[in-house]
Amino acid sequence: MFERLREDIQSVFHRDPAARNAFEVLTCYPGMHAIWIHRLAGMLWRNDLKWLARLVSNFGRWLTGIEIHPGAKVGRRFFIDHGMGIVIGETAEIGDDVTIYQGVTLGGTSWNKGKRHPTLGDGVVVGAGAKVLGPFTVGAGAKVGSNAVVTKEVPPGATVVGIPGRIIAKSDDETDAKRKAMAEKIGFDAYGVSGDMPDPVARAIGQLLDHLQAVDGRLEGMCGALKDLGSNYCAKDLPELREEDFACVKGKDESTTH
Repeated sequence: MFERLREDIQSVFHRDPAARNAFEVLTCYPGMHAIWIHRLAGMLWRNDLKWLARLVSNFGRWLTGIEIHPGAKVGRRFFIDHGMGIVIGETAEIGDDVTIYQGVTLGGTSWNKGKRHPTLGDGVVVGAGAKVLGPFTVGAGAKVGSNAVVTKEVPPGATVVGIPGRIIAKSDDETDAKRKAMAEKIGFDAYGVSGDMPDPVARAIGQLLDHLQAVDGRLEGMCGALKDLGSNYCAKDLPELREEDFACVKGKDESTTH
């Protein structure tokens, strides 16, 4: 019992920089209180004291604003941050080292008996306001973005965003390096151009950089062929892109991000 308590407190220090000392965690973290009450309710539930388990669970909901059904299975070092408004259903299963934030629902989409709620693998992070609905698995290490609505299985390590939830495709290191090189070549500050960003504008810019990379390669090939034929056409320098020409555009971008 004391070992689990120590684990819980340490998990807070690892994932919440605002935590200052163990006494503060013990007395001022409703997420921890909800988990401890759930362990008592779960023990009663497994011993067929269903009504008493629901009563204890309801007391925890009243005290913390977090509703965890006593039938839910919760792993070690589970951390609920800013826990108000969380609902975890009866057949939900949560692995070790999982983190969820306020307003999260691990719910069902059916009134049928049996498995109705999701299973979260080890190390999953679920952002504020997200809804994970249905009897599927969110793979180990996956991340669910804030306010996402997820109704389908999520592979391990994936990131899901949006309504309905969609998996963000992460570009490989080679593609990122090529995009960065092209951005530097044309004098473009590739702000936010990353494969793990859900912004459609960032995606579009990334695709434009890929296209420019292909065009640049083709032009170099054509220039090489013309040079072999004795032409000096490609000896002309391209007009320089001056940074000051883009100052107003950068200023607008920065003003929209603050």
